[in-house]
Amino acid sequence: MSLVERQDTIGQNTAVWDGGMGSVSDYVALLKPRVMSLVIFTAFVGLMLAPGSVHPVLGAVAILCIAIGAGASGALNMWYDADIDEIMSRTKKRPIPAGKITRDEAFAFGITLSIGSVVTLGLLVNWFAGAFLAFTIFFYVIVYTMWLKRSTPQNIVIGGAAGAFPPMVGWASVTGGVSLESFVLFLIIFMWTPPHFWALALFKSGDYRAAGVPMLPVVAGETSTRHHILVYSLLLAPIGVAPYFLGFATLVYGIASTVLGLAFVALAFDVWRKREGDVARQACVRLFKFSIFYLFLLFALLLGESLIVGA
Repeated sequence: MSLVERQDTIGQNTAVWDGGMGSVSDYVALLKPRVMSLVIFTAFVGLMLAPGSVHPVLGAVAILCIAIGAGASGALNMWYDADIDEIMSRTKKRPIPAGKITRDEAFAFGITLSIGSVVTLGLLVNWFAGAFLAFTIFFYVIVYTMWLKRSTPQNIVIGGAAGAFPPMVGWASVTGGVSLESFVLFLIIFMWTPPHFWALALFKSGDYRAAGVPMLPVVAGETSTRHHILVYSLLLAPIGVAPYFLGFATLVYGIASTVLGLAFVALAFDVWRKREGDVARQACVRLFKFSIFYLFLLFALLLGESLIVGA
């Protein structure tokens, strides 16, 4: 711990914590490693599906830069949201509210990683991918964290684009541009994000209410949120099958994605139908957990098919 002597208003010296006590694990936590793992995976799928080829070393550099850029976004998100993180039960143990890292340290860490990841990706891979990564960080930190999150119940709808960009950045790292196929990968994650997070928000609505975050259950109520979850799930199901209809996935993917989409809709309907008590909470938890499995399996199937075709 680093302490400095400062004089208070009556002239007495008091010891004030000035940072410097964060461990390596605390800084890793700032990167939001669970979110980063999803970013790495979806970006890698985008890179592998892209037409053409990239040197394995440059491919690894691209994925590393995208991962660091995602971690930088997480650190800057925690820097800005430190005030509400200390209120919410699921975030109050994060490094800043827990008193392990100061906001200034988190800010410096996030800015350094942001600049480093963007410049490295631009210099070593291509500047279109570097610029796209910079825009992704900007969108998550400025558009979502600083603006949308505290101002509109549609925060996770629009802001979800930031989490959907990584496969497009991975694609751009190979091709130097984007395409319809990469946009479909984006669209799958973009449409998946609202029902995924609204299911969480339904059984964590008290946290968001206490922190003053206008999540949909807090502003529009739980019934409206359930309607939204069902509608977005119905839209997501056919979009998840789109890679097959567009010709960059096989019939195996088409069948599997259809079954998974139907299961997603069935769980969303269960959330819509069960509205009170513990059964309602369990329905939300089931949808939230399955949604993670759904997205992972869709992208794993696409990755597996690309590796088989490439072999």
